[in-house]
Amino acid sequence: MRNILVTILCFLATATFAQKETKPLVQFSGVIYDIDSNTVVPYVTLNNLSQKKTYSANYKGYYSFVAHEGDSIQFSSVGYKKLVLVIPENLKDKKFTAVVKMKSDNIMLPTVRVFPWASYDEFKRDFLTMKFADDDLEIAKKNLSSESLKDLYVSLPRDGTEMQSFNFQNNHIGLTNKNMVQTNPLLNPFAWGALIKQITEGNKERNKR
Repeated sequence: MRNILVTILCFLATATFAQKETKPLVQFSGVIYDIDSNTVVPYVTLNNLSQKKTYSANYKGYYSFVAHEGDSIQFSSVGYKKLVLVIPENLKDKKFTAVVKMKSDNIMLPTVRVFPWASYDEFKRDFLTMKFADDDLEIAKKNLSSESLKDLYVSLPRDGTEMQSFNFQNNHIGLTNKNMVQTNPLLNPFAWGALIKQITEGNKERNKR
């Protein structure tokens, strides 16, 4: 009974192997594109799931290798969803060309938290020597101190109201100075004449007395 079972299994394995070998060979080639951007996808890995063989496309997305009719070809690349294509059977020219379009795959990675401590001892040391931040009241006191206000007065530019008042004051001073005529009385001959006249009249008044 055991010999009969072994013989049947060997016969089935031989038949399956013979069936695979009798499938015609096909020259399978084509180009791989991105379905969204319509640009080539380079260096895509092609796995022949039926024959357990692996191939690769070049940097232009082109591939070409020999396979059998009915083989399942899996296309895989980092950042793209896997795609399986089955080579048709009963081909006339024993050639099959396919333009494959792959869709990008968004991979959601888990959140990673990076801590600046290399060990627990380092964390403990930094935690014990840590300085706590000031509360809102302390921050307000520092912002309203005389030193802070002085620095703000020096560094902050003038706002619109201050600039308007400053420009108005400068314009007023300029117009006032423009209408004033400043002369030196020592260089005015009329002033000298008036002075001499006042002195002469003063002397006459003294002589009359």
